[in-house]
Amino acid sequence: MRELKVNKKDFKRYITIPEKINVQIKYPNIGICGLSCRLCPMYNTEAESRCLGCKSSSRTAVGCPFITCAIKNKGIEFCWECKDNNACEKWKKHREAGKKYDSFKCYQKLEEDISLIQKKGITEFEKTQKQRENILKEMLKDFNEGRSKSYYCIVATVLNIEDLKNILAQAKMESNGLEVRGKSKVLHSILDDFAGKKGYYLKLRK
Repeated sequence: MRELKVNKKDFKRYITIPEKINVQIKYPNIGICGLSCRLCPMYNTEAESRCLGCKSSSRTAVGCPFITCAIKNKGIEFCWECKDNNACEKWKKHREAGKKYDSFKCYQKLEEDISLIQKKGITEFEKTQKQRENILKEMLKDFNEGRSKSYYCIVATVLNIEDLKNILAQAKMESNGLEVRGKSKVLHSILDDFAGKKGYYLKLRK
């Protein structure tokens, strides 16, 4: 394979080098806008392209409108910490879009999560996200046949935590002794049936 050589001048032309950030990042796994990194497919991968969180050093190097505005320009960690958050068109449009559409990450619970943070605080939100992350990791470890990561990330985002625990326990019991593909089919079947009854949508909205 031929090595690609790029000089510094050309490198800076294509990659945004972050300026000095004068804010202490306490929650690198919670997005500036309110999204949970712990339940993102890009966070739950073993590939070299793995994202370590929206406020990790590698992510801030690439940047996004919220990183530039909040962290680099205002020295705050979250949009809701800004005194202008109620009048911010950028954040408003982002939240409105999240009610209808997803990217590679599920946005279905964004508004609900922001409301939880504002009512009970970021610590309580992180506590629930860690619970969801643990359930997600268990699904990926025991029930992922290689094609279900995005699906399980959506499931871990949308369903109630107690329902997730009960469904996982049921899937373990019903799939005992099966190989991973069979286990995956069992869990998918239980989840799809539950989602149909409760009205959950377990796909990315485009």
